[in-house]
Parts: sequence; C-alpha cells; structure tokens
Amino acid sequence: MRAEQEYVDLLHACLDALRARAEGSAQAALGQVGQGHQAKLERDVAAFEYRRTAAELGGVEDGLCFGRVDLRGGESHHIGRIGLRAEDRERTPLLIDWRAPVARPFYLATGHTPMGVRRRRHLTTKGRTVTALHDETLDLDGAVPGEFENPSGDAVLLGALNAARTGRMSDIVRTIQAEQDEIIRAPHQGVLVVEGGPGTGKTAVALHRAAYLLYTHRERLSRSAVLIVGPNGAFLNYIGEVLPSLGETGVWLATPGELYPGVRATGTDTPRAAAVKGAAAMAGALERALADREALPDPVLEIAHEDYGILTLDRATAAEARDGARAALLPHNLARPHFAFRVIDALTAQLADRIGADPYGGPNLLDPTDIAELGKEIAASPAVQEAIETLWPRLSPERFLTDYLAEPTHLPDADADAIRRAPGTWSGSTFTPAPWTPADVPLLDEAAELLGEDDSLRRAETERRRREDVAFAQGVLDVAHASRTYEFEDEESEVLGVQDLIDAERLAERHEEDDHRSAAERAAEDRTWAFGHIIVDEAQELSAMTWRLLMRRSPNRSMTLVGDPAQTADPAGLGTWDAILAPYVGDRYAFHRLDVNYRTPAEIMDLAAALPRSRNPAFEPPRSVRSTGVRPWARARTTETLADAVAEAVAEALPREGRLAVLAPRALHHTLVTRLPEVSAGTSPDLTSPVVLLDPRQAKGLEFDEVLVVEPQRYADSDLYVALTRATQRLGLLHTEPLPDALAIALKA
Repeated sequence: MRAEQEYVDLLHACLDALRARAEGSAQAALGQVGQGHQAKLERDVAAFEYRRTAAELGGVEDGLCFGRVDLRGGESHHIGRIGLRAEDRERTPLLIDWRAPVARPFYLATGHTPMGVRRRRHLTTKGRTVTALHDETLDLDGAVPGEFENPSGDAVLLGALNAARTGRMSDIVRTIQAEQDEIIRAPHQGVLVVEGGPGTGKTAVALHRAAYLLYTHRERLSRSAVLIVGPNGAFLNYIGEVLPSLGETGVWLATPGELYPGVRATGTDTPRAAAVKGAAAMAGALERALADREALPDPVLEIAHEDYGILTLDRATAAEARDGARAALLPHNLARPHFAFRVIDALTAQLADRIGADPYGGPNLLDPTDIAELGKEIAASPAVQEAIETLWPRLSPERFLTDYLAEPTHLPDADADAIRRAPGTWSGSTFTPAPWTPADVPLLDEAAELLGEDDSLRRAETERRRREDVAFAQGVLDVAHASRTYEFEDEESEVLGVQDLIDAERLAERHEEDDHRSAAERAAEDRTWAFGHIIVDEAQELSAMTWRLLMRRSPNRSMTLVGDPAQTADPAGLGTWDAILAPYVGDRYAFHRLDVNYRTPAEIMDLAAALPRSRNPAFEPPRSVRSTGVRPWARARTTETLADAVAEAVAEALPREGRLAVLAPRALHHTLVTRLPEVSAGTSPDLTSPVVLLDPRQAKGLEFDEVLVVEPQRYADSDLYVALTRATQRLGLLHTEPLPDALAIALKA
C-alpha cells in the first residue's frame, strides 16, 4: 500500500504540474496583450492556447505515468507520456517523456544487456487509481526479488493484449518492444518501410514514430506538420485518439480521397475504372489531353471587332503563338498570357497595316504610340478575348477533368470506356454534377499541376481591398485630426494626435486578421503544402497516381510507409515496395520487417494462414505471442436462415465484454441491419458500438474482440485473409456455400 500511495502522490503532483503549465501558457500570452483594438484578438489567442493545453491535460490523465527504472547508481527515473517538471524540483524531473533518450532503457534493457538498469517497474493506472505494479529485476548479481516481482516478464504485455477492445486504438507506450522501439526512433532522413503481417503492430509503431519525430524535431515539424494517410474513414476514427493521448496535435489525418482541398469524394468506381484511373499511364493521357485544349484555327478564325471590322487569325500565326507560349515551360494557365500577348501583337500588327499603310508604299504612317494604343484596344475587345479563350481556355482542374471523363482520350478504347461518365444528371431544371470518387482525387491533383494557378485575379482583388482599407483608415485619421484641430483651434498645442503616431497604411495593416490556424489546419487547405514527414498506412494499396500526389507533398522524401504486400486488395494497388518507390528514390530506402503477431491468437492465425499457404507452401505467417485455447468455428446455413443465424450468433456474443464485428459482403448489409437493431453500419460506422457491421475492405487495420465472417467464400483471397485476422479472442464463420478448400481442411485439422 505504501508503494501504491507513493504513485498516487506522484500522479497528483504530475497533474498539478501540467495544470500549472497550462495556466502559465495562458498567463504568458495574456501578459503580451496590448491596449486598444488588438487586445481582444490577443486575448482570444491566449484563451485558445489555454484550451489547447487543457485538452492535453485531459488526454493524458489516464496512464500519465506508466513506469520507472532504478539505476545501479541509486538514481530512479519515472517514465510517462509527456515530460514534466515541478517548481520545487528544478534538477530532477517529475516525469521523463517516453521519447527522451534517457527513457530508452525502459524499453530495451534485458537481463543480458541491462543498460545500467537494476530494476524496471511497470505501473498500471486507471485515472488516478493504481491498479497494478509489476517489477523486473535486470541486475541479477546479488539481487533480491521485490514484493512486486512477477515471474512472467510478459505480464504487462499480455495483460494489454488480452484487455477488451473499446473501438479505439490505444497507445502502446507501456509495452513498446525492442524491435518496435528501433523503428520508432529510426533516423529521420529518407524513406523508411515497415512491413509486417496482420497484428504485428505496424500502425501503432507508425503513430508512435510520428509522436517521436514531433518530439525530436519539434521546431521544424511544428511549422511543416506531419501527414498520416489511412485507408478509410473508419480507420482514421479508430486511430484518431492515439496521438492526442501522447500530447501531439500537429498532425493531419486523411484518406487518399481527402487529399485535394475542397473536394469530398463520395462517389464510387467500378474496380476496372479504379484500376485505369490509378495507373501511371493516366498522367501522360491527361497531359496530352490538355495539349489538345491548346487549339489552332481550322484554317482561319474570324474575329469581329466592333470598331475595325473583321480581323483574322490564321493557323500559322496561332501556331507560332502557341509554340512561343509552350517554350516558356509554364503550366497551361500561367502560359496563357504568353499566348494572349502574341495573338494580340499579331492582330495589332494586322490592324496597323490596314489603317496605317502608306498608299505610295512608304513606311507605316502610325507612330509607335499610335500602335500601342491600337494594341490596348485590341486587348480590351471582348471578341478578341473570346477568341483567345477558344484557342487557349482558362481551365480549373475540376472543369478539365469533368470534360475529360465525359470523353476520355489518349487511352486504349477499353480503358476509355471503363472510366467514361456523364458530367452529371438533370432532374427537371436542376443539374446535379457527378460526384467525385477517391480515384478522381489524384487526377484532380495531376490536373492542377498541369494547369497551374493563375492568381492574377485574386491578387487584383486583394490589392483592391487593401486600397479600400487604406482609404477607410485615412478617413478615420482625417476625422481624428479634424476633431483635434477644432478642440485646439484657438491655441498652439504640443499634444500628439493619432495621425502623428501612425499613417493610414500601418493602421490598415493592424486591422488585418492574423491566421491562427495550426500548421496541420493550414496544410489541409493548401494543395501545394510540403509536409515535414508523411506516414502512409496500408501503403501497398495506393495507386501509382496517388503516389505521384503524395510525392509532390514530400519534396524532402521523408516518409514512413507501413503495409503488407500479401494483403494487397485494391485493383490499382502497386503491391511491392520496389514498384512504389523505384520512380522516386530507386532502392535508397530503409526496410524493417515485423514478424511477431500481438493481436491474433495462434488458433485463429493457424486457420488464416492456411489460405495464403495453399497458394504458396513456403508462406510463413507472423508468430503469435499467445494462445487462448478457443478454436475458430464454422456453421453452414441456408440462404433463408443465414440472417437469423447471424442474429443468433451476435446475441450469444453480446453478454461478453468487448467489441464484435460482423464482416459481410456489402450486398447483405441492408438485410443484416434490419436484423441487428444495435449494430452500427455505413461508410463510417461508430467503432465504439458493441456491434459493428463492415465489409472486409472497411476492416483493414482494425481489430475486435470477436469477429463473425459471413459468406467467406465470396471474398477475394486477400480480403478474406484480412477478415480472418481481425479478431483478438474469437472467430466464427457462417456460410451458405462450401468454404474455400484451404479453410475447410484447416477447420477439420
């Protein structure tokens, strides 16, 4: 009890220190608040800083301190989620951040290599209550086991693995294993690939690596942010609390379909269409299609000028203008002014020849000033601008891709037919555009690269507003000056007025709104943002076009890629690391393989492994660290009784602790939802619900205490392998047709 009370006191001291830090941040910000018009804004900033730090306080209270290392020299360090100091303990921290170098022995020390550690203690808490203490003696010379000595060094790890799931991924700071720590703290430079089968902790390692990098490279990554890309919305919801629980919020989590600002990809593609859109050949097809939009007259374009009659632009002149614009090597929209200038010059010369020609064959009667005025009139002509728009249109990525998908070009006929779609549908007088699909997002990004952003109109509008603000500020100063002049009109005054202290431009600038968004929030709205580091989960599933998008976001090629080529299911997925990385970094990437399965019991993994082993006898699944003694089961039912059987199996499981997932083909979801009133389903279900209905693709990266796989014979092998490896405790199969041979044989073994 004395030891437990010691930790209760420590937890209270840590929480008091964290609260003091939060209040200190707010007071520091408030201390900088000035007087006048900026005071409210600065107080808002201070309040925001306090709320952010207070949120950090709430996120780390549970399990704030989880370990201690006692060193041979008598010194002890308490290890926690974040680092904390108390005002009365300047030299010795209350708590050492798990990412600090001095904390490494907590994860790496062994009896063979104690790293100066005499004893390691694992602390388990719930809120501010100590629920368990486990000691490991590492210095065996003359050591006497303590009262919390545990004969099993894996007690804490196994306790965490056997705990009931909550529907949210938990951090693993208490149980990081040595091979995981090596990856988490790997050098920051370049691309790091982490491969591992189901349940090996790839995702948890990647998230903790993000937290480690944010801690180690705080100044740089706080400005450039970290991007984490996950396969679907359910997965992002599942992992969404891990980094905040570690005190990190400078991260943007997104699916591949969310990587183009302003676009929400709600549509769906056929597998064939997704594969075509994801292929690298689409980049060349889009580039050539855009070149087709830079058209030429056939053979002459007549332009009706309101003052000078018909002007003509022939094919040769337009071709010369187009070649000159392309020679600028600028994106389409940015090269457009070069084309327009050349066309206007050609039309101006044509008009000058017409109205300034000397009838006796002498030089043109118009001087350069006259010709310049003619050029201005030509440039301002709506008919001329319309002609330029016809030959070299100003395009948005959305308009260009919509037009392209309505009539795809520069592809084989079968591929073009696969992706062709109408721009939208009419219902009466209402037009509804076709929804974007996740496979469209990298094409939009590619189009944006090819087109470039012509921000001349936006810059002109910004300048117009600035002039208005300056004019308004000048009016305020004039009123203030007039009032002062009237007040002191009968006497000479040395009192300074506001116009003596600030001019109109400075006053206008001080009223401009500052951008107080985090780097991650700004990055989410900026297509050209360069991230300090990118982490990609299920990386084997991404298409070649999606990789082009991501590599544009990572010019420094600082990335952590996580996945398992054996689980590749997306028709556009590249599958192998060489196929993914060769175009960008060649073979210059670091590779780590995780071979220990922490999620799936041996009984379930043996069944799941039978599937890939039937195709590849040499296949070796990750080694499970535990066995539950509960074998998977399978029950055959008729089509008419299948839904009833699912409902019965769910009812049997509900009294048990934890979460249950029903993995079924999408075609059965509507029927099953009506039979399972407590189930959460849809494109982004609530994973904290006791029962969740998903298809196998949605289940990627997730885990549940119990899984019920419905109609497993309908899945592709890769999808079925994923479905069979989601359970941490129990697995059942319900089917109306014969099971795949490999599963049937394994179940009888």
